[in-house]
Amino acid sequence: MENGNKLLAAISYIWILCIVTILCAKDDAFARYHANQGLVLLIANIASVVAGFILGFIPFVGGIISWIISIALFVLMILGIVNAATGKMKPLPLIGGIEIIK
Repeated sequence: MENGNKLLAAISYIWILCIVTILCAKDDAFARYHANQGLVLLIANIASVVAGFILGFIPFVGGIISWIISIALFVLMILGIVNAATGKMKPLPLIGGIEIIK
């Protein structure tokens, strides 16, 4: 496995950069695996922003729930980057089983 592919796989967890990995590593199963996980994480982040807006109308509790979700997604992002950088194809907890990119 090339270091460039590890780099592409690792950056796929950073917001919209999963699209770069999808476009640049079409034939690399390792990078596509991590691009899929990054895309699922991106969708989860977008959903959490929407949920945070809605939960913002609930005083105190809504803010705490939104904060916990944000921290959890950040931890998943770090786990994904570490897995990609070390060459592992390990699914992320909770969202790792979702497959968008075949």
